[in-house]
Amino acid sequence: MKRELPKVYEPQQVEGRIYEMWEKGDCFRGDPDPQKKPFSIVMPPPNVTGQLHMGHAMDCTLQDILTRFKRMQGYAALWVPGVDHAGIATQIKVEEELRVNEGLTRYDLGREKFTMDEGCSKAVRETFCELYDKGLIYKGSRIINWCPHCVTALSDAEVEYQDKPGHLWHIRYPLADGSGDLVVATTRPETMMGDTGVAVNPEDERFKHLIGKTCILPIMNREIPIVGDEYCEIGFGTGAVKMTPAHDPNDFEVGQRHNLEIIRCIGDDGRINENGGPYNGMDRYECRKAIVKDLEEQGYLVKVEPYNHNVGTCYRCHNDVEPL
Repeated sequence: MKRELPKVYEPQQVEGRIYEMWEKGDCFRGDPDPQKKPFSIVMPPPNVTGQLHMGHAMDCTLQDILTRFKRMQGYAALWVPGVDHAGIATQIKVEEELRVNEGLTRYDLGREKFTMDEGCSKAVRETFCELYDKGLIYKGSRIINWCPHCVTALSDAEVEYQDKPGHLWHIRYPLADGSGDLVVATTRPETMMGDTGVAVNPEDERFKHLIGKTCILPIMNREIPIVGDEYCEIGFGTGAVKMTPAHDPNDFEVGQRHNLEIIRCIGDDGRINENGGPYNGMDRYECRKAIVKDLEEQGYLVKVEPYNHNVGTCYRCHNDVEPL
């Protein structure tokens, strides 16, 4: 009679006989070789801010395997529980406590009082230098996920995407030679001050003749090039896309291919910086409202369409992530 595979994993059905096999095979016996350097792994604690998940199970499994393997190779092996006081998740909790109980920020304490283990900091620096000397890493500008609230970078895995209602603003960019204009569609007018080009698909019959020409960036009155790139999807939006290499990963790649200037107009705190012209110092969303109003008043705003899109948010504070 066929036995049906249980819908939920039942460890008692398999782990007992596997463990017995390990014991009979002397898998746990260690004969440390005094000539070999001891091997140890510090087991990091679970997240202080959330529940355990599959990632913890996988990470601990790999550490367990490595420790046991080293022991079987004759190393004095130790897998020891550790205490994590340097992780960003832990830091956020400490900062919350400081803010609520003492009204302080990490900047009030300063680096000396906030850093608990100089040895770890030195080890990180040494590792980076070693990797650099081996030619395995290099320094260069790339788009990262940045949380203006936590004031920290996030990995792609730490960004949670939410479907949010938004708008697609259609904006007129006059051609520099006075022969007409180009209408671009964007979900982020607040980054316009960092535009350094407009891209069109080189196969799009509507725009082929414009490639190589320049247009005028509204509000900033700056002349920017029109480039042809297959990144632009024929039929989406207006077919012309404003390029802001400092604030969008796709625009950055297009910018690299066409040597577009990189102008960052949003700072680490989510406010418009000195490159933002009349909007300098405004919050990014306050700026969005202001620039849409100015575009409308100056005759550059063609139309506005409702548009739902995935917005990256910080997994800790749930504020919108800024690509920088």
